[in-house]
Amino acid sequence: MTPAGSELRRTLGVGDAVVVGLGSMIGAGIFAALAPAAHAAGSGLLTALAVAAVVAYCNATSSARLAARYPASGGTYVYGRERLGEFWGYLAGWSFVVGKTASCAAMALTVGAYVWPGQTHAVAVAAVVALTAVNYGGVRKSAWVTRVIVAVVLAVLASVVVVCLGSGRSDAGRLDVGLSGGAGGVLQAAGLLFFAFAGYARIATLGEEVRDPARTVPRAIPLALGITLAVYGGVAVAVLSVLGPAGLGGATAPLADAVRAAGVPELAPVVRAGAAVAALGSLLALILGVSRTALAMARDRHLPAALTAVHPRYRVPHRAELAVGATVAVLAATVDVRGAIGFSSFGVLVYYAVANASAWTLGSATTARARIVPALGLAGCVVLAFSLPVVSVIVGVGVLAVGVVAYAVRGWPAPR
Repeated sequence: MTPAGSELRRTLGVGDAVVVGLGSMIGAGIFAALAPAAHAAGSGLLTALAVAAVVAYCNATSSARLAARYPASGGTYVYGRERLGEFWGYLAGWSFVVGKTASCAAMALTVGAYVWPGQTHAVAVAAVVALTAVNYGGVRKSAWVTRVIVAVVLAVLASVVVVCLGSGRSDAGRLDVGLSGGAGGVLQAAGLLFFAFAGYARIATLGEEVRDPARTVPRAIPLALGITLAVYGGVAVAVLSVLGPAGLGGATAPLADAVRAAGVPELAPVVRAGAAVAALGSLLALILGVSRTALAMARDRHLPAALTAVHPRYRVPHRAELAVGATVAVLAATVDVRGAIGFSSFGVLVYYAVANASAWTLGSATTARARIVPALGLAGCVVLAFSLPVVSVIVGVGVLAVGVVAYAVRGWPAPR
């Protein structure tokens, strides 16, 4: 039971919840994930985007049901522990930490790719150091900043769509409806594009802050996902129309390259700035979220106890933040953005596989329809995770294995 006086105010309606969802989804992912997805799927990119959206919807719906039952912070780390057992909660938490750490690296590299292509890694490391320092000082992104970032990103994406579709230069990038990447390529691209939908489950965590959450949250999720899918679909069609699948697949800064190919090179700096703003906003939030999950796992003895330290002045988990920042900086200095996206997607898909399995247990023989969505979501997560590039799968399985070994060495906890 929530202690008296500690309840959050229920002030958010459907529109507010949708804005929060859009702020979590429409960000730097679309600037970074289109190129590797196009490389995998070819002209099947739009089909892959639809597949990723369906899996995202299932995951978000399952998370919403679980959040209504377990309003405590921790997400699937809590749901897996309560519904499936201690180990599965731990596996979800471990997958989240490693997957989102890779997401941090991908966002930092996106900043570098758009700000200074010749010094991508150096800019990425500098961004990580700067934002780790910001978080260390206790600074938080307020709601109005999130709204500003969403507005900026939407304006940039809208300009890309208008310029590309209005350029009349679509011959080289003719949209072919055939699945040139094959079924395997489409599934791999869907797994990579899943990265661009990351954050949608933020809506499911608003249970204590929305009016009539049983009605508001289920309405907000499909609305936010639908708007995001429409925006991403429009951007994908526009960029494909001028670059074509091959050109998009080989681009390092695809949206900037698209406006340049459309004959409006003066817009490229604006697109680069918009991508940098989106990536910096995402990176700030990601470092914050990963460090807090690491803190929670350290308190449960799943990570070193030293990470539980809270700074006496700034009241932040400073050791966890420094550990996360250092790890992300090393990744940003050594990996490429496509590898980071692939590994991130693998970890997050495993995380949501546990969420769907947990939601499945909420059903019963008399509520078979309630199990359709988590069953589809679980199957989708598993299929997409193992359809990712082979290197991403191998590294992902290896890192999960390290987590399992660490759990076994620490010792299986007694039942709660």
